[in-house]
Amino acid sequence: MPRKKSRIAELPVSQATSSEPVRLTQFSHGGGCGCKIAPAVLEQILGKVSPGLAPSQLLVGIETSDDAAVYQLNADQALVATTDFFMPIVDDPFDFGCIAATNALSDVYAMGGWPLLALAIVGMPVSKLPLETIKRILEGGESICAKARIPIAGGHTIDSVEPIYGLVAIGLVHPDNLKRNSGARAGDKLILGKRLGVGFYSAALKKGLLSSPCYASMIASTTQLNTPGRALGCLAGVHAMTDVTGFGLLGHLVEICKASSVAAVVDFAALPLLSNVLDYGAKGCITGASGRNWASYGEHVALPKKNFSDLERALLTDPQTSGGLLVACAPEVVTEVLAIFLQEGFDHATVIGEVSEGKPQVSVIRSH
Repeated sequence: MPRKKSRIAELPVSQATSSEPVRLTQFSHGGGCGCKIAPAVLEQILGKVSPGLAPSQLLVGIETSDDAAVYQLNADQALVATTDFFMPIVDDPFDFGCIAATNALSDVYAMGGWPLLALAIVGMPVSKLPLETIKRILEGGESICAKARIPIAGGHTIDSVEPIYGLVAIGLVHPDNLKRNSGARAGDKLILGKRLGVGFYSAALKKGLLSSPCYASMIASTTQLNTPGRALGCLAGVHAMTDVTGFGLLGHLVEICKASSVAAVVDFAALPLLSNVLDYGAKGCITGASGRNWASYGEHVALPKKNFSDLERALLTDPQTSGGLLVACAPEVVTEVLAIFLQEGFDHATVIGEVSEGKPQVSVIRSH
């Protein structure tokens, strides 16, 4: 009787042994969402790409740099499709798999939807990594999908120079509950679901400076599924939503402003930060992506003219691997939005600013 073919193509046999010490980050020229192509470069690339077919059922495409594509199936269902993958941000293979899977599924929640299934994207330097290490990466991804109550129904593998892992995520959303990054309105409050500073932490980890408690905080944050997105999608007072990832808080907020033709104000003093994150930044634990991000969209940002450091600016552009949801909502539903976050275990969700009329730009203030 012929053997049943594996749903995920098998990797070549590894020549490495599990007894060899492996630091996954040593294979990465960039880690996590810091691997993303800079916004300005990406805009130049996509600007030269023909949009192709755009059927009426395609509710969300590439036009506003939204988190996922959305295709309407019928009056009550729309398909949400996205993909996300990157190189290691941590050395532990199981943690890497967990982070990458959480990050990929986040885009479905950011559209107001819920995931149905996933496909694995796997690229590994099989001659350098023990098979046990590769298996642990996949097990990490599987554990997150189990928490989301979805299967990894297949995927594809290649032999690559750097370790790469991620998912294709497929979900559903009711068309009436679909949340784009293009619906923000003047007067809306801005709410951020997770603390900032993952990029600073990852840079500290690469330098061997990150403490065990801070590492634990980073893993807890980056492996927390953005499940509030589904309930937030049902609130009419939530006008726009995205997740904060590789372009940093300012980058993704600039995208909301451009897509919605509005301006925004962010209060630096109100931002939720990971513990000791500015101390790590002061030690030089800043990713190169932070500078590239600022070079890409800094012209759309107004910073305080006095008493605002380059370090604080770098935090605002810090790439957030598997970051929090950024919500623009009417003032009257702020309490309900924060309650939804709290019910789902997001203790640090907070109001960080507001949307205003004006040309698309973000103004940063410090209230105290």
